[in-house]
Amino acid sequence: MSLILQSSGGGSVTIQEPSTASNLTATLPAATGTVMVSGNMPAFSAVPSTQAYTSNTWTKVALNTEEFDTNNNFDSTTNYRFTPTVAGYYQFNGYIETSGATFVQTAIYKNGSLFKTTQQTTSAYGTTIAVVMFMNGSTDYVELYGFMTLSSNILNTSNFSGAMIRGS
Repeated sequence: MSLILQSSGGGSVTIQEPSTASNLTATLPAATGTVMVSGNMPAFSAVPSTQAYTSNTWTKVALNTEEFDTNNNFDSTTNYRFTPTVAGYYQFNGYIETSGATFVQTAIYKNGSLFKTTQQTTSAYGTTIAVVMFMNGSTDYVELYGFMTLSSNILNTSNFSGAMIRGS
């Protein structure tokens, strides 16, 4: 069975049923236009169950509860990091909220080093960070960190999510 789509400009696209179960490749002639393939686009969302911070110290957020992890690339048991196995560009979003802090920073670390950070200098609120970065699909990883000036060791609300937005 084949499906042929023809345009008014004279071109056509043919979609044909695979001849065997192992022949599942779709080939498109041009990389222009809007084509979205969702078969292997890793995405995750994770939150901590609870977390305490030490004042004036960068602390990795212990994101031990996965809301979803479509490609099993998020480690919620030991490292609390996302290591995608598909190379491409990823959107990452992080949020840290606390009460009683006079200064709050949220940061995304890539491969163990600071990549981007944001800050808030009022109490009882949090900071949000959003970045797009290239991930090589083999060794690159990202983590969420927080830095706070606190009057005491305070629990917070956090979340960290990411999704592939474009292949390499």
